[in-house]
Amino acid sequence: MVKKKVTVKNSAGLHTRPAAVLVQLASEFEAEFHIHMYGYRINGKSILGVMTLAADEGSEMELEFDGPDEQEALDAVVKLFDDEFEDKA
Repeated sequence: MVKKKVTVKNSAGLHTRPAAVLVQLASEFEAEFHIHMYGYRINGKSILGVMTLAADEGSEMELEFDGPDEQEALDAVVKLFDDEFEDKA
């Protein structure tokens, strides 16, 4: 299992399009993906789960991946956050 804290940097937060991009990217990996935020643990491969977080710009969350490709999945999703979902959403 690997974990990393990230901050939502894009000004629109995780609205519908970035949330969909996040779920789509995470779903390309076999590893299970959960997001910890506000005391909740949601399935990061569920669009409904991600949308319920209502994560605005500046929101902090912890990403957790568990599975055979966990590090690759974590790296890809962290890059998405670091790049502020540019050219993706």
